Amino acid sequence: MAKTSRAKTRRSRQRRKATPSPVAEASAPSRKEERAQKRQAKKAQTALIQYLAATLLGAGLVGVLLALLGEPKLGLAAVVAIACLALSFKYPRQAIYGLIIYVPFGGTVIYALGGSGILQLAKDAIYIPALLGVIQFCRRTRQPLIIPPAIKIPLLALLLVCSLTMLVVNGGQQLAAEGGEVPILIGVLGLKVLIGYVLIIPCIFYLLRDREDVYFLLRLQVVLILICCGLGFMQFLMLKTGICQGTVGEGEDLFKASLEARCFVGGSLLYTPEQGQIRLPGTFNAPWQWGWFLISSGFFAFGTAFSDRSPIWRMVGLVSLAAVGVMAVVSGQRIALALVPVTIVGLLILTGQIANLKRFLPIGIGLALMLGVFMVQNPVVVSERWASFENRWNAAPPHEFIVQQFEWAQKQQQGILGRGVGRATNAARIFGKTELVETYHPKLLYEIGPLGLLATLAVYLTLTVTTFKAYRSIKDPNLRGYGASMWVFVLFISIFPYYYPLDVDPVNVYYWLAAGIVLKLPEIDQRERLQQKLEEASQRRKLTKRERKQLEQQQTIVFE
Repeated sequence: MAKTSRAKTRRSRQRRKATPSPVAEASAPSRKEERAQKRQAKKAQTALIQYLAATLLGAGLVGVLLALLGEPKLGLAAVVAIACLALSFKYPRQAIYGLIIYVPFGGTVIYALGGSGILQLAKDAIYIPALLGVIQFCRRTRQPLIIPPAIKIPLLALLLVCSLTMLVVNGGQQLAAEGGEVPILIGVLGLKVLIGYVLIIPCIFYLLRDREDVYFLLRLQVVLILICCGLGFMQFLMLKTGICQGTVGEGEDLFKASLEARCFVGGSLLYTPEQGQIRLPGTFNAPWQWGWFLISSGFFAFGTAFSDRSPIWRMVGLVSLAAVGVMAVVSGQRIALALVPVTIVGLLILTGQIANLKRFLPIGIGLALMLGVFMVQNPVVVSERWASFENRWNAAPPHEFIVQQFEWAQKQQQGILGRGVGRATNAARIFGKTELVETYHPKLLYEIGPLGLLATLAVYLTLTVTTFKAYRSIKDPNLRGYGASMWVFVLFISIFPYYYPLDVDPVNVYYWLAAGIVLKLPEIDQRERLQQKLEEASQRRKLTKRERKQLEQQQTIVFE
């Protein structure tokens, strides 16, 4: 009897295990649905091949015509641009990933194709068509385009001030323009630089469907960091060993970055170690962009090193964090040398990882060993960079420099609307004269006046508060760790007073990218927790109609 009873119990358990739960039944497709999905996938594949063939044929014809006219590089650029425009509009999801991959290699691609001023806008050939696809998706599914909703009012206020400034100030300058200047186009480009990438937030928000997408995106970012740092280190070695000549000239030329000294990847550089001058661009157009790439990368690498669920990827994150530290030293970027360690310490404190000894100690010791070995093997390089940083600080202390810039911008005011949108934006100089204002908030004051400055600060601070609330609402420890890293990045860039990181690659993309990630994480976390709760409930009893409806409502809306 006992054996019979035990056998029945085993069979009963096996039946319970073999019987799918109501949650699984709700999500598992039937055979008919599977066949329909296969037909749909085959149809989509055929459509992709046809669309790709037509796009490449049209782009190829244009490229051949331009090449025959004696511009082979321009012909190649035209082929790439047309293909990007067409494919990005048709497949916005893949285009957003393409934008993320392209950003750190933009400078290398631009100067490999000749360095034309138009090529500087190449990433917009991916971003704008993809954004149009997202806008169509939002209209079709009735989803909000402005995310988070809290920034809608300050963003509209900023647009109003900028529009008024363009109409009154830039418009007045246009009427009196001389020497080929186009102040209206200066204003258009300046406005694009100021808030043109804010809609990356909904692109990322709808791109991320679940936890796997989050891990994939942030792991991709870490791989890009490693590749870029590897290429940047090869650039340094080629200059150091004489494979690349470095900076050649006399007098002031020995202290200015130039395209004539370009080496392997990236754009203009400065390399005269005998003068104590090294400013490498890595894979970017210019050295200061590379410096801000390293600073930004510290936040993404930190998130993976501490919050990825895989020990292997945590190790990859640690290696990328060490690579960022090494390149901050060898690239000669004083701002990166100062801020990379400061931001890592700030991340440890603000994200609470310093209290997580099980993860903090191995990663902290490993990072210290990697950087320690490099410093021991390269004491001259480290001492030269530190001496350069001290000299720069003593010559122009940042706090005094910021005050001077504010005073200068205030004296330049001719009303409450500033001197014109884009008039202190470097990217707009192709359309006319622009001023070089080396700190962000005085730049805003100069361009759009005190009202514009306040409206811009309102957008950034509202986004900072909203992302903080989103990060604090996450329960899952891994997602919460990623959210914390992204929020600290948003906070840091929003309040940082020195230089103008939000005007240059890659921060003008990464800032909104980080905001989109942290704003999406609570939804993913909530959906997974509800699904787990219903899964556990289905093991004990049959789900109610209300619970099944809750499960169906948790299917996130994404664009393909």
